Amino acid sequence: MDVTQIKAVYFVGIGGIGMSAIARYFLHRGLVVGGYDRVPSELTQRLAEEGAQIHYEENIGLIPQECLNPDACLVVYTPAIPHEHAELQYFQRNGFELQKRAQVLGTLTHALKGLCVAGTHGKTTTSSMAAHLLHQSHVDCNAFLGGITKNYGTNYILSEKSPYVVIEADEFDRSFHWLSPWATVVTSTDADHLDIYGTEEAYLESFRHYTSLIQPGGYLILHTGLKLEPDTRAGVVTYTYSQQEGDFHAENVRIGNGEITFDLVSPLGNVTGINLGVPVTVNIENGIAAMALAQLAGATADEIRQGMASFSGVDRRFDFHVRRPDMVYLSDYAHHPEEIRQSVLSVKQLYEGRRVKAIFQPHLYSRTRDFYQEFADALSMLDDVTIVDIYPAREQPIPGITSQLIYDRLRPGIKKQLIHKEEIPDVVREGGFDVLMTLGAGDIDDYAGQITQILSDKA
Repeated sequence: MDVTQIKAVYFVGIGGIGMSAIARYFLHRGLVVGGYDRVPSELTQRLAEEGAQIHYEENIGLIPQECLNPDACLVVYTPAIPHEHAELQYFQRNGFELQKRAQVLGTLTHALKGLCVAGTHGKTTTSSMAAHLLHQSHVDCNAFLGGITKNYGTNYILSEKSPYVVIEADEFDRSFHWLSPWATVVTSTDADHLDIYGTEEAYLESFRHYTSLIQPGGYLILHTGLKLEPDTRAGVVTYTYSQQEGDFHAENVRIGNGEITFDLVSPLGNVTGINLGVPVTVNIENGIAAMALAQLAGATADEIRQGMASFSGVDRRFDFHVRRPDMVYLSDYAHHPEEIRQSVLSVKQLYEGRRVKAIFQPHLYSRTRDFYQEFADALSMLDDVTIVDIYPAREQPIPGITSQLIYDRLRPGIKKQLIHKEEIPDVVREGGFDVLMTLGAGDIDDYAGQITQILSDKA
Protein backbone atom coordinates (compact mmCIF):
# COMPACT_ATOMS: atom_id res chain seq x y z
CA MET A 1 0.00 0.00 0.00
CA ASP A 2 1.22 3.47 -0.93
CA VAL A 3 0.80 5.51 2.26
CA THR A 4 0.40 8.68 0.19
CA GLN A 5 -2.81 7.27 -1.38
CA ILE A 6 -4.73 6.09 1.69
CA LYS A 7 -7.88 7.80 2.97
CA ALA A 8 -7.97 6.60 6.58
CA VAL A 9 -5.63 5.19 9.22
CA TYR A 10 -6.63 3.12 12.23
CA PHE A 11 -4.27 2.71 15.20
CA VAL A 12 -4.48 -0.28 17.54
CA GLY A 13 -2.76 1.23 20.58
CA ILE A 14 -3.09 4.88 19.56
CA GLY A 15 -2.19 6.23 23.01
CA GLY A 16 1.47 5.16 22.90
CA ILE A 17 3.96 7.98 22.71
CA GLY A 18 5.34 6.89 19.35
CA MET A 19 1.99 5.85 17.87
CA SER A 20 0.40 9.19 18.71
CA ALA A 21 3.11 11.05 16.80
CA ILE A 22 2.29 9.15 13.60
CA ALA A 23 -1.43 9.68 14.22
CA ARG A 24 -0.73 13.42 14.31
CA TYR A 25 1.14 13.18 11.01
CA PHE A 26 -1.90 11.69 9.28
CA LEU A 27 -4.27 14.14 10.98
CA HIS A 28 -2.14 17.00 9.62
CA ARG A 29 -2.46 15.45 6.18
CA GLY A 30 -6.26 15.59 6.51
CA LEU A 31 -6.92 11.84 6.71
CA VAL A 32 -9.55 10.16 8.86
CA VAL A 33 -7.79 8.84 11.96
CA GLY A 34 -9.36 6.32 14.33
CA GLY A 35 -7.95 4.23 17.12
CA TYR A 36 -8.25 2.03 20.16
CA ASP A 37 -6.40 2.21 23.45
CA ARG A 38 -6.91 0.47 26.75
CA VAL A 39 -7.38 3.61 28.87
CA PRO A 40 -7.79 7.34 28.24
CA SER A 41 -4.76 9.56 28.76
CA GLU A 42 -3.66 13.12 28.20
CA LEU A 43 -2.25 12.02 24.83
CA THR A 44 -5.49 10.42 23.65
CA GLN A 45 -7.48 13.42 24.86
CA ARG A 46 -5.31 15.76 22.81
CA LEU A 47 -5.58 13.51 19.75
CA ALA A 48 -9.36 13.50 20.11
CA GLU A 49 -9.34 17.29 20.30
CA GLU A 50 -7.35 17.33 17.06
CA GLY A 51 -9.94 15.14 15.30
CA ALA A 52 -9.03 11.51 16.01
CA GLN A 53 -11.95 9.14 16.69
CA ILE A 54 -10.82 7.08 19.71
CA HIS A 55 -12.50 4.47 21.89
CA TYR A 56 -11.34 2.44 24.90
CA GLU A 57 -13.36 -0.76 24.57
CA GLU A 58 -12.13 -3.76 22.58
CA ASN A 59 -15.12 -3.65 20.24
CA ILE A 60 -15.22 -3.99 16.45
CA GLY A 61 -18.54 -2.16 16.39
CA LEU A 62 -16.83 1.02 17.61
CA ILE A 63 -14.37 1.21 14.69
CA PRO A 64 -15.21 4.30 12.55
CA GLN A 65 -17.02 3.50 9.32
CA GLU A 66 -14.26 5.17 7.26
CA CYS A 67 -11.76 2.67 8.68
CA LEU A 68 -13.65 -0.44 7.54
CA ASN A 69 -12.54 -0.39 3.87
CA PRO A 70 -9.41 -2.53 3.41
CA ASP A 71 -8.61 -0.80 0.12
CA ALA A 72 -8.48 2.68 1.66
CA CYS A 73 -7.47 2.19 5.30
CA LEU A 74 -4.03 1.46 6.69
CA VAL A 75 -3.94 -0.25 10.09
CA VAL A 76 -1.00 0.60 12.34
CA TYR A 77 -0.40 -1.45 15.48
CA THR A 78 2.07 -1.59 18.33
CA PRO A 79 3.83 -4.85 19.32
CA ALA A 80 2.54 -4.25 22.85
CA ILE A 81 -0.97 -5.23 21.68
CA PRO A 82 -1.62 -8.96 22.30
CA HIS A 83 -2.13 -11.13 19.20
CA GLU A 84 -5.56 -12.23 20.39
CA HIS A 85 -6.88 -8.65 20.48
CA ALA A 86 -10.32 -8.76 18.82
CA GLU A 87 -9.86 -5.69 16.63
CA LEU A 88 -6.40 -6.76 15.50
CA GLN A 89 -7.75 -10.19 14.55
CA TYR A 90 -10.63 -8.57 12.63
CA PHE A 91 -8.23 -6.55 10.50
CA GLN A 92 -6.02 -9.58 9.90
CA ARG A 93 -8.98 -11.72 8.78
CA ASN A 94 -10.39 -9.12 6.43
CA GLY A 95 -7.41 -8.33 4.23
CA PHE A 96 -6.30 -5.00 5.67
CA GLU A 97 -2.75 -3.72 5.26
CA LEU A 98 -1.25 -3.95 8.77
CA GLN A 99 2.00 -2.21 9.59
CA LYS A 100 3.94 -1.73 12.76
CA ARG A 101 4.66 1.83 13.75
CA ALA A 102 8.28 1.33 12.69
CA GLN A 103 7.25 0.23 9.19
CA VAL A 104 5.42 3.52 8.66
CA LEU A 105 8.45 5.45 9.89
CA GLY A 106 10.63 3.39 7.57
CA THR A 107 8.52 4.48 4.62
CA LEU A 108 9.12 8.09 5.62
CA THR A 109 12.89 7.57 5.76
CA HIS A 110 12.74 6.50 2.10
CA ALA A 111 10.75 9.57 1.13
CA LEU A 112 12.76 12.03 3.27
CA LYS A 113 16.32 12.24 4.62
CA GLY A 114 16.15 10.31 7.87
CA LEU A 115 18.20 11.59 10.80
CA CYS A 116 17.85 8.76 13.31
CA VAL A 117 19.01 8.21 16.88
CA ALA A 118 19.49 4.63 18.11
CA GLY A 119 20.93 3.22 21.33
CA THR A 120 20.02 1.75 24.68
CA HIS A 121 20.08 5.15 26.38
CA GLY A 122 19.66 8.78 25.39
CA LYS A 123 17.53 8.27 22.28
CA THR A 124 14.65 10.52 23.27
CA THR A 125 16.70 13.43 24.57
CA THR A 126 19.23 13.32 21.72
CA SER A 127 16.58 13.09 18.98
CA SER A 128 14.51 15.84 20.63
CA MET A 129 17.60 18.07 20.86
CA ALA A 130 18.42 17.44 17.20
CA ALA A 131 14.82 18.18 16.18
CA HIS A 132 14.83 21.45 18.13
CA LEU A 133 18.21 22.52 16.73
CA LEU A 134 16.99 21.99 13.17
CA HIS A 135 13.42 23.26 13.61
CA GLN A 136 14.60 26.62 14.95
CA SER A 137 17.30 26.87 12.25
CA HIS A 138 16.94 27.72 8.57
CA VAL A 139 17.08 23.96 7.81
CA ASP A 140 13.87 22.96 9.70
CA CYS A 141 12.74 19.31 9.95
CA ASN A 142 9.93 16.87 10.51
CA ALA A 143 10.26 14.79 13.67
CA PHE A 144 8.77 11.70 15.34
CA LEU A 145 9.96 11.56 18.92
CA GLY A 146 9.60 9.24 21.90
CA GLY A 147 8.74 11.98 24.37
CA ILE A 148 6.83 15.24 24.72
CA THR A 149 9.22 18.14 24.15
CA LYS A 150 8.80 21.07 26.50
CA ASN A 151 9.59 23.53 23.70
CA TYR A 152 6.62 22.41 21.59
CA GLY A 153 4.35 20.46 23.93
CA THR A 154 4.26 17.58 21.47
CA ASN A 155 6.19 14.56 20.20
CA TYR A 156 5.72 15.54 16.57
CA ILE A 157 7.03 18.35 14.35
CA LEU A 158 5.76 19.00 10.83
CA SER A 159 7.59 20.96 8.15
CA GLU A 160 6.23 21.74 4.71
CA LYS A 161 9.67 22.63 3.34
CA SER A 162 12.40 20.52 4.99
CA PRO A 163 13.75 17.33 3.38
CA TYR A 164 14.78 16.00 6.82
CA VAL A 165 12.90 13.82 9.30
CA VAL A 166 14.27 13.16 12.79
CA ILE A 167 13.28 9.73 14.14
CA GLU A 168 13.94 7.94 17.39
CA ALA A 169 15.14 4.50 16.24
CA ASP A 170 13.75 1.98 18.73
CA GLU A 171 15.51 -1.38 19.06
CA PHE A 172 12.58 -3.00 20.91
CA ASP A 173 11.20 -5.85 18.80
CA ARG A 174 13.87 -4.93 16.19
CA SER A 175 11.65 -2.04 15.09
CA PHE A 176 14.59 0.02 13.83
CA HIS A 177 15.29 -2.56 11.11
CA TRP A 178 12.47 -0.97 9.10
CA LEU A 179 14.38 2.33 8.86
CA SER A 180 16.72 3.54 6.14
CA PRO A 181 18.61 6.46 7.71
CA TRP A 182 20.58 9.07 5.82
CA ALA A 183 22.49 9.68 9.04
CA THR A 184 22.20 7.95 12.39
CA VAL A 185 23.63 8.27 15.86
CA VAL A 186 24.26 5.16 17.98
CA THR A 187 24.52 6.34 21.58
CA SER A 188 25.06 3.05 23.42
CA THR A 189 24.66 -0.71 23.10
CA ASP A 190 24.32 -1.90 26.70
CA ALA A 191 22.23 -5.08 26.61
CA ASP A 192 18.50 -4.59 27.17
CA HIS A 193 15.18 -6.16 26.10
CA LEU A 194 16.61 -9.61 26.72
CA ASP A 195 13.03 -10.88 26.81
CA ILE A 196 13.12 -10.19 23.05
CA TYR A 197 16.78 -10.86 22.16
CA GLY A 198 17.73 -13.59 24.60
CA THR A 199 21.47 -12.80 24.65
CA GLU A 200 23.77 -9.78 24.52
CA GLU A 201 25.27 -11.18 21.32
CA ALA A 202 21.87 -11.16 19.59
CA TYR A 203 21.29 -7.61 20.85
CA LEU A 204 24.61 -6.42 19.38
CA GLU A 205 23.93 -8.23 16.10
CA SER A 206 20.66 -6.34 15.83
CA PHE A 207 22.53 -3.04 16.04
CA ARG A 208 25.10 -4.30 13.55
CA HIS A 209 22.33 -5.05 11.06
CA TYR A 210 20.83 -1.61 11.70
CA THR A 211 24.09 0.05 10.63
CA SER A 212 23.91 -1.81 7.31
CA LEU A 213 20.65 0.01 6.52
CA ILE A 214 22.25 3.47 6.28
CA GLN A 215 21.79 4.92 2.81
CA PRO A 216 24.77 5.16 0.43
CA GLY A 217 26.59 8.41 1.03
CA GLY A 218 25.15 8.62 4.53
CA TYR A 219 26.78 8.85 7.95
CA LEU A 220 27.14 6.79 11.11
CA ILE A 221 27.84 8.89 14.22
CA LEU A 222 29.12 6.34 16.71
CA HIS A 223 29.85 6.79 20.40
CA THR A 224 33.39 5.71 21.15
CA GLY A 225 34.09 2.54 23.10
CA LEU A 226 31.02 0.53 22.11
CA LYS A 227 31.18 -3.23 21.56
CA LEU A 228 29.39 -2.69 18.27
CA GLU A 229 31.25 -3.58 15.07
CA PRO A 230 29.30 -1.71 12.38
CA ASP A 231 28.45 -3.23 9.02
CA THR A 232 28.24 -0.16 6.83
CA ARG A 233 29.72 1.62 3.85
CA ALA A 234 28.60 4.95 5.28
CA GLY A 235 31.05 7.53 6.52
CA VAL A 236 31.81 6.72 10.16
CA VAL A 237 32.57 9.49 12.66
CA THR A 238 32.84 9.16 16.42
CA TYR A 239 31.77 11.29 19.36
CA THR A 240 32.33 11.39 23.11
CA TYR A 241 32.53 13.76 26.05
CA SER A 242 36.30 13.33 26.39
CA GLN A 243 38.62 15.60 24.44
CA GLN A 244 41.15 12.77 24.16
CA GLU A 245 39.06 10.84 21.65
CA GLY A 246 36.11 11.27 19.35
CA ASP A 247 35.85 13.29 16.12
CA PHE A 248 33.16 15.33 17.90
CA HIS A 249 33.89 16.11 21.55
CA ALA A 250 33.67 18.76 24.27
CA GLU A 251 36.37 21.09 25.51
CA ASN A 252 36.49 23.77 28.23
CA VAL A 253 33.60 22.26 30.19
CA ARG A 254 32.48 24.55 33.03
CA ILE A 255 30.02 23.23 35.64
CA GLY A 256 28.73 25.30 38.53
CA ASN A 257 25.84 27.29 39.97
CA GLY A 258 23.39 25.03 38.19
CA GLU A 259 24.85 25.81 34.75
CA ILE A 260 26.97 23.91 32.23
CA THR A 261 28.88 25.54 29.37
CA PHE A 262 31.39 24.04 26.95
CA ASP A 263 32.85 24.24 23.45
CA LEU A 264 32.17 21.72 20.67
CA VAL A 265 35.16 20.46 18.72
CA SER A 266 33.91 19.24 15.36
CA PRO A 267 35.39 18.24 11.99
CA LEU A 268 32.61 20.36 10.48
CA GLY A 269 33.60 23.48 12.42
CA ASN A 270 33.98 24.20 16.13
CA VAL A 271 31.18 25.88 18.10
CA THR A 272 32.23 27.83 21.19
CA GLY A 273 30.28 29.07 24.20
CA ILE A 274 27.52 26.44 24.27
CA ASN A 275 25.17 26.77 27.22
CA LEU A 276 23.04 23.72 28.06
CA GLY A 277 19.37 24.59 28.41
CA VAL A 278 18.94 21.47 30.59
CA PRO A 279 22.17 21.56 32.63
CA VAL A 280 22.95 17.96 33.57
CA THR A 281 26.25 16.38 32.62
CA VAL A 282 24.74 13.50 30.64
CA ASN A 283 23.32 16.12 28.27
CA ILE A 284 26.83 17.11 27.21
CA GLU A 285 27.16 13.84 25.29
CA ASN A 286 23.55 13.93 24.15
CA GLY A 287 24.14 17.44 22.91
CA ILE A 288 27.34 16.55 21.06
CA ALA A 289 25.49 13.81 19.13
CA ALA A 290 22.55 16.12 18.37
CA MET A 291 24.86 18.89 17.19
CA ALA A 292 26.71 16.46 14.92
CA LEU A 293 23.40 15.60 13.21
CA ALA A 294 22.45 19.27 12.97
CA GLN A 295 25.82 20.20 11.45
CA LEU A 296 25.56 17.40 8.88
CA ALA A 297 22.13 18.76 7.90
CA GLY A 298 23.51 22.28 7.49
CA ALA A 299 22.69 24.20 10.69
CA THR A 300 25.08 27.10 11.38
CA ALA A 301 27.19 27.64 14.51
CA ASP A 302 24.99 30.54 15.67
CA GLU A 303 21.82 28.48 15.14
CA ILE A 304 23.31 25.58 17.10
CA ARG A 305 24.44 27.83 19.95
CA GLN A 306 21.00 29.43 20.17
CA GLY A 307 19.21 26.08 19.91
CA MET A 308 21.23 24.41 22.66
CA ALA A 309 20.60 27.29 25.06
CA SER A 310 16.86 27.37 24.32
CA PHE A 311 16.27 23.60 24.50
CA SER A 312 13.89 23.11 27.43
CA GLY A 313 14.03 19.33 27.64
CA VAL A 314 11.58 16.46 27.41
CA ASP A 315 8.89 15.38 29.84
CA ARG A 316 10.29 12.79 32.29
CA ARG A 317 13.88 13.22 31.06
CA PHE A 318 15.69 15.15 33.80
CA ASP A 319 12.41 16.97 34.26
CA PHE A 320 12.84 19.61 36.98
CA HIS A 321 9.62 20.18 38.96
CA VAL A 322 11.09 22.09 41.91
CA ARG A 323 14.26 24.14 41.58
CA ARG A 324 14.85 26.29 44.65
CA PRO A 325 18.08 27.11 46.51
CA ASP A 326 16.97 24.85 49.37
CA MET A 327 15.17 22.09 47.44
CA VAL A 328 15.36 20.39 44.04
CA TYR A 329 12.99 17.74 42.69
CA LEU A 330 13.36 16.10 39.28
CA SER A 331 11.85 13.05 37.60
CA ASP A 332 13.72 10.90 35.12
CA TYR A 333 12.63 8.04 32.84
CA ALA A 334 15.78 6.05 33.66
CA HIS A 335 14.87 2.35 33.73
CA HIS A 336 18.13 0.58 32.83
CA PRO A 337 21.04 0.28 35.28
CA GLU A 338 23.38 2.35 33.10
CA GLU A 339 20.76 5.08 32.73
CA ILE A 340 20.33 5.21 36.49
CA ARG A 341 24.10 5.36 36.97
CA GLN A 342 24.35 8.30 34.55
CA SER A 343 21.39 10.06 36.19
CA VAL A 344 22.86 9.71 39.66
CA LEU A 345 26.33 10.82 38.56
CA SER A 346 24.90 13.85 36.77
CA VAL A 347 22.82 14.96 39.74
CA LYS A 348 25.58 14.39 42.30
CA GLN A 349 28.00 16.41 40.17
CA LEU A 350 25.54 19.24 39.61
CA TYR A 351 24.59 19.39 43.30
CA GLU A 352 27.84 18.38 44.92
CA GLY A 353 27.66 18.15 48.70
CA ARG A 354 23.84 18.08 48.80
CA ARG A 355 21.77 15.24 50.28
CA VAL A 356 20.34 13.33 47.29
CA LYS A 357 17.49 10.83 47.64
CA ALA A 358 16.10 8.56 44.89
CA ILE A 359 12.73 6.82 44.70
CA PHE A 360 12.97 4.07 42.07
CA GLN A 361 10.21 2.03 40.42
CA PRO A 362 11.63 -0.99 38.53
CA HIS A 363 10.12 -1.50 35.07
CA LEU A 364 9.29 -5.05 33.90
CA TYR A 365 9.78 -8.33 35.73
CA SER A 366 12.14 -9.60 33.03
CA ARG A 367 14.41 -6.56 33.24
CA THR A 368 14.52 -6.84 37.02
CA ARG A 369 15.38 -10.55 36.70
CA ASP A 370 18.19 -9.83 34.26
CA PHE A 371 19.74 -6.79 35.99
CA TYR A 372 18.80 -6.73 39.70
CA GLN A 373 22.46 -6.72 40.78
CA GLU A 374 23.33 -3.94 38.32
CA PHE A 375 20.36 -1.89 39.56
CA ALA A 376 21.56 -2.29 43.13
CA ASP A 377 25.11 -1.29 42.18
CA ALA A 378 23.91 1.89 40.42
CA LEU A 379 21.55 2.93 43.22
CA SER A 380 24.23 2.23 45.82
CA MET A 381 26.09 5.36 44.65
CA LEU A 382 23.48 7.23 46.71
CA ASP A 383 23.06 7.38 50.48
CA ASP A 384 19.26 7.29 50.53
CA VAL A 385 17.17 4.99 48.29
CA THR A 386 13.50 4.03 48.32
CA ILE A 387 12.32 1.22 46.02
CA VAL A 388 8.68 0.57 45.09
CA ASP A 389 6.99 -2.46 43.54
CA ILE A 390 7.81 -3.48 39.96
CA TYR A 391 5.72 -1.85 37.23
CA PRO A 392 4.65 -4.82 35.04
CA ALA A 393 3.75 -2.98 31.81
CA ARG A 394 3.13 -5.72 29.23
CA GLU A 395 4.29 -8.64 31.42
CA GLN A 396 2.80 -11.19 33.78
CA PRO A 397 4.57 -11.75 37.14
CA ILE A 398 7.61 -14.04 37.20
CA PRO A 399 7.82 -16.23 40.33
CA GLY A 400 10.44 -14.97 42.76
CA ILE A 401 11.09 -11.71 40.91
CA THR A 402 10.24 -8.69 43.09
CA SER A 403 11.83 -5.39 44.08
CA GLN A 404 13.20 -7.20 47.13
CA LEU A 405 15.99 -8.59 44.90
CA ILE A 406 17.34 -5.07 44.35
CA TYR A 407 16.68 -3.93 47.92
CA ASP A 408 18.62 -6.82 49.45
CA ARG A 409 21.70 -6.08 47.34
CA LEU A 410 22.06 -2.37 48.10
CA ARG A 411 25.40 -1.70 49.76
CA PRO A 412 25.64 -2.06 53.55
CA GLY A 413 25.03 1.15 55.45
CA ILE A 414 22.78 2.78 52.88
CA LYS A 415 19.50 4.29 54.11
CA LYS A 416 16.86 2.25 52.31
CA GLN A 417 13.13 1.57 52.22
CA LEU A 418 10.94 -0.89 50.33
CA ILE A 419 7.40 0.43 49.88
CA HIS A 420 4.22 0.28 47.82
CA LYS A 421 3.84 3.20 45.41
CA GLU A 422 0.84 4.53 47.37
CA GLU A 423 3.27 5.32 50.20
CA ILE A 424 5.40 7.66 48.06
CA PRO A 425 3.76 10.88 49.37
CA ASP A 426 4.41 9.84 52.99
CA VAL A 427 8.07 9.15 52.20
CA VAL A 428 8.40 12.60 50.63
CA ARG A 429 6.79 14.25 53.67
CA GLU A 430 9.40 12.61 55.91
CA GLY A 431 12.06 14.74 54.19
CA GLY A 432 15.73 14.38 55.05
CA PHE A 433 17.00 15.36 51.59
CA ASP A 434 17.96 18.45 49.58
CA VAL A 435 17.57 16.85 46.15
CA LEU A 436 14.90 14.28 45.28
CA MET A 437 14.90 12.09 42.16
CA THR A 438 12.04 9.84 41.08
CA LEU A 439 13.29 7.23 38.61
CA GLY A 440 11.49 4.76 36.35
CA ALA A 441 9.53 4.27 33.14
CA GLY A 442 6.28 3.12 34.77
CA ASP A 443 3.56 5.19 36.43
CA ILE A 444 5.74 6.71 39.16
CA ASP A 445 5.50 10.00 37.29
CA ASP A 446 1.78 10.11 38.18
CA TYR A 447 2.96 11.23 41.62
CA ALA A 448 5.04 14.16 40.30
CA GLY A 449 2.28 16.71 40.84
CA GLN A 450 1.58 15.54 44.39
CA ILE A 451 5.29 15.48 45.25
CA THR A 452 5.73 18.98 43.85
CA GLN A 453 2.83 20.23 45.99
CA ILE A 454 4.24 18.63 49.14
CA LEU A 455 7.64 20.21 48.58
CA SER A 456 6.09 23.55 47.69
CA ASP A 457 4.09 23.54 50.93
CA LYS A 458 7.37 23.06 52.81
CA ALA A 459 8.94 26.17 51.21
